Amino acid sequence: MSPAEQAQIRRAARNGWLLSAPALVILALAAVGPLIIVVVYSFLLPGKYGNVVWGFSLDAWRGILFTRDIFDGTLAWADANLTIFWRSVKLSILTTVFTFVVGFPTAWFIATRPPRGRALWLFLITIPFWTNLLIRTFAINEIIRNEGLLNTTLMRLGLISKPIEMIYTDGAVFVGMTYVYLPLMVLPLFAAIDRFDMRLLEAGYDLYASRWQVLRRVILPIVKPGIVAGSILVFVPALGAYVTPRILGGGKNMMIGNFIELQFGQGRNWPLGASLSVTLLVIVTAALLVYVRYANGDDRNGR
Repeated sequence: MSPAEQAQIRRAARNGWLLSAPALVILALAAVGPLIIVVVYSFLLPGKYGNVVWGFSLDAWRGILFTRDIFDGTLAWADANLTIFWRSVKLSILTTVFTFVVGFPTAWFIATRPPRGRALWLFLITIPFWTNLLIRTFAINEIIRNEGLLNTTLMRLGLISKPIEMIYTDGAVFVGMTYVYLPLMVLPLFAAIDRFDMRLLEAGYDLYASRWQVLRRVILPIVKPGIVAGSILVFVPALGAYVTPRILGGGKNMMIGNFIELQFGQGRNWPLGASLSVTLLVIVTAALLVYVRYANGDDRNGR
């Protein structure tokens, strides 16, 4: 390569960096900057009325897992914090799994409709996105509360004698999050199934494979990118959900998002809230790395 060509390549690379510089600056200020502030706050002391006291301390990070006795200063496991973390991870995983169980047949049904009919079904799937998340959550609340549509209908049919206690439970939060995030699972699955070559099904049946074997060895491996994308789109917002647990959990069944808001609000412990926020970020990042590594590992193995 001649010196002139090398200079031209360097000039093109320099121009590319200059053109992308405004976007990089905005990204740094809008994303990286606030994250740095949160990380710094997590190593400071809480103020009496909120805010922080500029003194280095690891109390906030210690407070995630441990609590200090007010009388003798001994440390013990923070059972309430661990319960909130476990509830958040458990409900997020259950929501992801159930949205897949419901969303996969739904996406398959839509993808196998005639082209003219698919647009109508996709339109129906996206209708919930036209409404604010808060309104959708209140709609679920009106259905499952003691005097709601579900209990009223069951009592009029004589199937139950008294209302079923569903509201303000983990089950209510699970139902609400499943309803809210189901479209986020259906759409990536539909995009993957829509590209699926249906002739592979005929080939599988011609080779005497059962329906279960065709599903497990042909369909799922091919549509796996849609499964991974849908799982990420559901798990990540479900783990940090705030509105749905706040309304359907009634403040008794908090998740990590509600716990973080409590520290920045009534708790007036900004360092603990910041450390919880960073912990949530680490959990989400770890989940994403597991998903990506699993997908890449299967691709390398030719599955």
